[in-house]
Amino acid sequence: MPPAARLEAPTSTRLPAWVAEFVLLSGLWGASFLFMRLGAVEFGPLPTAGLRVALAALLLLPLLVIRGEGPALRRHWRPALLAGVVNSALPFSLFAWAVLHIPTGLGSILNAAVPLFGALVALLWLGERITRSRWLGLGLGFVGVALLAWRAPAGGVAAQGPATLAVVACLLASTCYAVGASFVQRYLQGVPPLACATGSLVGAALALALPTAWAWPARTPSLGAWAAVAAIALLCTGLAYLLYFRLIVRAGPSRALAVTFLAPVFALAYGRIFLGEPITPWMVGCGLVIVCGTMLSTGLVLRRRP
Repeated sequence: MPPAARLEAPTSTRLPAWVAEFVLLSGLWGASFLFMRLGAVEFGPLPTAGLRVALAALLLLPLLVIRGEGPALRRHWRPALLAGVVNSALPFSLFAWAVLHIPTGLGSILNAAVPLFGALVALLWLGERITRSRWLGLGLGFVGVALLAWRAPAGGVAAQGPATLAVVACLLASTCYAVGASFVQRYLQGVPPLACATGSLVGAALALALPTAWAWPARTPSLGAWAAVAAIALLCTGLAYLLYFRLIVRAGPSRALAVTFLAPVFALAYGRIFLGEPITPWMVGCGLVIVCGTMLSTGLVLRRRP
């Protein structure tokens, strides 16, 4: 999932020149659910999340120094580290546990509701104004989430596991992202994005250090599991964060945030191809309802005035 970004209405309808980066970022974030499953099967959820943020932080720290943004992080290190707990440590752990009990594609569909929760948190915490069309989007999106949770299919290594609890874990993770977005908007406004991302990952790594050590598997994980964790850390987190911030600059925050709508398409395809997960009409239908509601609630779709 992306770091926080202020939503803005799109100002152009032309096909953007950055579409290739948009698709690449969607593919990377869609793959994160597959890699989470492959890593969590052998490492467990907590070590998977802990290694993910630690390796990603190691990737971004040298870039932070090279770009000279270290002083900005030192000035705002307290809120940056706290943002990492809410925006990375908790949701990464929850999703890593959830994908052991439900299909990875379902987890990605629920993750697409993050902007929906973000709009609600921004209303309650930051007092952002919400129009009638955005209220309609909130209601529509939550209906889609409720319907999806009602008939959530089990899947993964724990096919008889608590599918409903896994859906709740995904929704809690999405809420963490939403709270983290408003937290960053309120306490880290004006801080360079790379400094925010690096500080957040360092804070998450520190928060998960002891839980990772405590839950470390007794059996040595395979090279395949290590490769999955390395991929989710370096590609789906470190590189993806850099692409995301580049996309914000080139295309604007609202378009960058729309990546979450395309990522489930890749996640469903990866789950089907590599894990043999089913793609049910119910999942697809509820996913479309969530996406439509989210686009309305975040202002990505604006009603035309006569």
